[in-house]
Amino acid sequence: MMNGSTTTNTPIDSVVSRTDTGLVSVYLNRAVRLDLIFPKQYETSDEPWPVLYLNDGQDLERLRMRHVLASVYAQQTVRPFVLVAVHAGDRIQEYGVAAQADYLHRGAKAGAYTDFVIHELLPYVQKHYRVSQQPEQAVFAGFSLGGLSAFDLVWNHPDRFQKAGVFSGSFWWRQRGLNEGYSDADRIMHAQVRKTQPPKGSAFWFQTGTLDETDDRDNDGIIDSIDDTLDLIAELERKGFRWGRNVTYVEVKDGRHEPETWSQVMPQFLSWAFPRA
Repeated sequence: MMNGSTTTNTPIDSVVSRTDTGLVSVYLNRAVRLDLIFPKQYETSDEPWPVLYLNDGQDLERLRMRHVLASVYAQQTVRPFVLVAVHAGDRIQEYGVAAQADYLHRGAKAGAYTDFVIHELLPYVQKHYRVSQQPEQAVFAGFSLGGLSAFDLVWNHPDRFQKAGVFSGSFWWRQRGLNEGYSDADRIMHAQVRKTQPPKGSAFWFQTGTLDETDDRDNDGIIDSIDDTLDLIAELERKGFRWGRNVTYVEVKDGRHEPETWSQVMPQFLSWAFPRA
């Protein structure tokens, strides 16, 4: 074990959790806490493990991730992997789209966060833990604004990650306010997908809840979070992605914009991200 980390055997004996406080980011100018969850077999295996990097690591308890992982391992529905949950700092600035802040200059540090992930987080984790360095074995996921961040990372860095999981993603992120002549063309991630070359070999998983919010910009009877996600999927289809092959969408009836809903659908995501052979 390295300096700055502590290990705790959970009451669920099929997983082991660890907190690592040894990573200090130059790009973010702060210490970054990592919470890791390992399958029990990790300690007795010398092989590199698949890895899930997760934004908003401070929400692991509300997500009940140890219980979720113990359950899917017991049911043998998921290939075991290492979870690396990254605690957020100034999330409204660090999460977003690296290439462009929104119209209120939120996400201004998203570029620095990307640099942190690529140049600090990955090398640190790969040095201190037995995780795979192969992009097809690496997944990045997040929730809400952290989901937008995860999509941005995977879309632009297919040499590091080939799968993204987006729970209730903030795809409304826009370059113009609603009272400033906004149109759907102002959505930043949709525009980026339209203007850039699609990553080869990548796959994307999206979730929304029918009670994510109440806003409905275009008054079509469908809340914005669902519209924005489906519109992004349509952009992906225009780039050659296909439903059921490299794009998956899950809509949760009565699902809310909160970790409890995301926890309920987490086993379905994990089965997609780390399917058993």
